[in-house]
Amino acid sequence: MRCSFTKPDGEQCNANAMSGLDFCYTHNPDISDEEKREAKQRGGQNRAVAISEPLPPLAIAEPNDAVLLIVDTINRVRAGELDIRVANCLGFLTDKLLKAFEVSKLNDRVEIIERVILEKKTRY
Repeated sequence: MRCSFTKPDGEQCNANAMSGLDFCYTHNPDISDEEKREAKQRGGQNRAVAISEPLPPLAIAEPNDAVLLIVDTINRVRAGELDIRVANCLGFLTDKLLKAFEVSKLNDRVEIIERVILEKKTRY
């Protein structure tokens, strides 16, 4: 839903309204000008993720270890112990790690196949 505020020139504000309200943050009459100024000065600083306690290191040497990381991350999010943005980052990086494991395994298989072909060529 769009903000219900009408500008002095008669044009309607194009910003999205706040959830369940008729106005965007800027035009919401329930938010004081002081609060709006402070929010503008912070400029998104309140969005920074503060990790109160670092997560313990986790050795990930094979795909099954990555599965354990995903399970641990899910459980921490569900318990409210882990910020969703950190969890999303872990999920993204775990996906990349699993792809790297997959490529590595394929490379190993290709090397074995090449070795077998080379051996057969040298025999004949």
